[in-house]
Amino acid sequence: MNTIRTPALGVIEGFFGRSWSWSERQAYAKFLALNEFSFYIYAPKNDAFLRKHWQQDWPPDIKQNLVQLRETYSAAKIDFGIGLSPHEIYIDNSHTSAHDKRLQLSERVKQLNDLSLDILCLLFDDMRGDIPNLANLQIDYMHQVAELSTAKRIIFCPTYYSFDPVLEKVFGKMPDNYWQDLNKNLDKKIDIFWTGEKVCSAEYSVHHLAHVSELLGRKPFLWDNYPVNDGAVKSKLLHLRPVNQSHSQIQNHVAGHALNPMNQPWLSQLALASLPRAYRERNNYNSEKVFVEIASELCGEELAEVLLQDLPLLQDKGLGKISEEEKAELLKRYSAFPQNVFCMEIVDWLHGGYVFDPACLTE
Repeated sequence: MNTIRTPALGVIEGFFGRSWSWSERQAYAKFLALNEFSFYIYAPKNDAFLRKHWQQDWPPDIKQNLVQLRETYSAAKIDFGIGLSPHEIYIDNSHTSAHDKRLQLSERVKQLNDLSLDILCLLFDDMRGDIPNLANLQIDYMHQVAELSTAKRIIFCPTYYSFDPVLEKVFGKMPDNYWQDLNKNLDKKIDIFWTGEKVCSAEYSVHHLAHVSELLGRKPFLWDNYPVNDGAVKSKLLHLRPVNQSHSQIQNHVAGHALNPMNQPWLSQLALASLPRAYRERNNYNSEKVFVEIASELCGEELAEVLLQDLPLLQDKGLGKISEEEKAELLKRYSAFPQNVFCMEIVDWLHGGYVFDPACLTE
């Protein structure tokens, strides 16, 4: 008998553009706990101390916010993680430079240990990849981090984390045998992020995931770029619908599943809350029914009906395609719910409050 198990489900704040506030991040601990998620990973693209200035610890005020955030998630029994992107650490790999960077990386991991992390991710996405022996360079850094970190789970994001040709277009030709080298040489206790057949995959087939498991030598840990909307096209849309039916069939084929949310934290909850239900309900999962139930629970029945009616405008047409008349009607409709955080985000979005960050290259 094939036993069905639920892998770790969670959220990774890993998008470009306008970030969430600290209070919004705090509020997510309760939301995740109530909806059967087990982890949250802090990895916003605009935190320079995780990316361009990864060698430096945060200033005291930010570090204190992270300490408080970690305590809030611990109290909610939600695992807390950090995603560190040591920006192109391997580009200048002369002996002196490589030695210095290893020392810097060791020091940074020790600083991260101060946060008593449950999960530490080393993220090599959004970096140049056409480097000889890239996989083994990254593997050496991964093993160094795994040895020093006190986190109970270590996750690696490769530079090429999908079959999507846009990655080679943007970051250079993938070195030969990149994935095969990861399979052969990366400690099997380290998970590997994977986004699917595309950077932003609409669905995940069991066949695809089985192929990736064989390729990487372990089940992939899904970095699911839904409902994220930080790209040039997607920033004009609000992704509110639940995850699709394919998500209900993959329980035994992934090591974990992290959803990357939208720049809008409250509206993101409509889609996010559907993932645990898809895993739990399996063949009984009905996305249309789930939307109505989640929206009613989060927003109230009256607003849920309005959102259901407006899904084609908000998620399919979006900014730039809706007419001025439609935009005016939407503004009027959602302004009728004063102080409602979901409506406030829609109004803000309609007014252009979420501007595309051109640093997002892979849409």
